[in-house]
Amino acid sequence: MFCQYVRVSYDTKPDLLLHLMTKEWQLELPKLLISVHGGLQNFELQPKLKQVFGKGLIKAAMTTGAWIFTGGVNTGVIRHVGDALKDHASKSRGKICTIGIAPWGIVENQEDLVGKDVVRPYQTMSNPLSKLTVLNSLHSHFILADNGTTGKYGAEVKLRRQLEKHISLQKINTRIGQGVPVVALIVEGGPNVISIVLEYLRDTPPVPVVVCDGSGRASDILAFGHKYSEEGGIINESLRDQLLVTIQKTFTYSRTQAQHLFIILMECMKKKELVSVCCVTVNVLMIESTTLLVYIPVSSSKSSQFTFVLPLSASTSRTS
Repeated sequence: MFCQYVRVSYDTKPDLLLHLMTKEWQLELPKLLISVHGGLQNFELQPKLKQVFGKGLIKAAMTTGAWIFTGGVNTGVIRHVGDALKDHASKSRGKICTIGIAPWGIVENQEDLVGKDVVRPYQTMSNPLSKLTVLNSLHSHFILADNGTTGKYGAEVKLRRQLEKHISLQKINTRIGQGVPVVALIVEGGPNVISIVLEYLRDTPPVPVVVCDGSGRASDILAFGHKYSEEGGIINESLRDQLLVTIQKTFTYSRTQAQHLFIILMECMKKKELVSVCCVTVNVLMIESTTLLVYIPVSSSKSSQFTFVLPLSASTSRTS
């Protein structure tokens, strides 16, 4: 599969990156930006949840003209995104703009990618003994952020968030001044994912978040907090203790570490109206077809909302 890539400094300005994407790569501005976050270590998804996640993500991208942002590497949640893209490509239904934003320092077979204005074959077979990781070849584009480190994540974090913010400010409807809506999609994930969710919810305007319940770890903890917390991020004492124990067991945390993450979680729940939880029921035949609605505020100063409708092939629970 042919894809385009660029290696950039970790502090590259987002306007320069967007210029590259629209002028050099000739991408049209998206109508929606879906930013996928989750676990970087490999994990399994229940077959039905994997199917719903994959089909829903592809459907949302195809029907809205969305860009999908991921971490770009061939592990964890990104591998599941790649599987969905592979299934889509096998049916020849048009290309989806999927952009992997990864740190240059963790990319295996870097030497394959060195050069200016060249076409290079890239070896996607990973070395099990290496601390580095290969890129997921199902993506259409890659932005590789370099801060001089090797084998470490982090160079891409600020660059990705700044680029998402800059894209959100681009006007796709100049008449009403509507920017590009952004939505964060959370699948599994470590404790840092809960902090990422809080950052999205506290942004101006806030970024709505969709959590895949049943995918494990951070997603399940977010879903639990969403289900049982009351307005203002309050949860009763017995459930609080249950949640703290779950956090400790899930992340092998001390009680103090769990309490700190619990506080971050409850800060997220103060804005729970911006969080949607989707899950697959045991008996999917109970509901033949359902719709997951994600409401995306246009701006902090307007009450109007952009809505995209994501039909799913299995039963979901919408809480928003």
